[in-house]
Amino acid sequence: MEEQIKRAVRNLNIGYVFFWVFPAFLLGAGEFDLLPVGNLVDNVQATYYFETIGILLTALCVPLSLKLFSLVLKKKIDNMTITLALKHYVQWSIVRLGILEVAIVANILCYYLTLSSTGNLCMLIGLTASLFCLPSEKRLRNELHITKD
Repeated sequence: MEEQIKRAVRNLNIGYVFFWVFPAFLLGAGEFDLLPVGNLVDNVQATYYFETIGILLTALCVPLSLKLFSLVLKKKIDNMTITLALKHYVQWSIVRLGILEVAIVANILCYYLTLSSTGNLCMLIGLTASLFCLPSEKRLRNELHITKD
């Protein structure tokens, strides 16, 4: 069982690193003009729509990713065997990061297309929320109620 826990934590850490690498790659691509930077600066209507979508995505995805995981943990994962619970815990953790990633990527694109700081602010909110998803063996054991023998 200890090996399965360590494997689950390793998989969670790998997923978390990829979660941060993709936005960093997009930010680098934007800074090196590999993304279409400022194409919609003069289009006030498009800027408004992109900012609104970014704000709404952030306002929806951040609480959803944090609360949905705790609900699934309480309602479904707590009632499973340890092996199955570990598998579902890893899957739902990745889903949670994926939900946050959608908001972050959309806001990065919003920022580079419109050069509006609203996209940056919403991206930072999403990245800050991801700190509440930081994987560790201690957290996994606490959330799955596994005691160390």
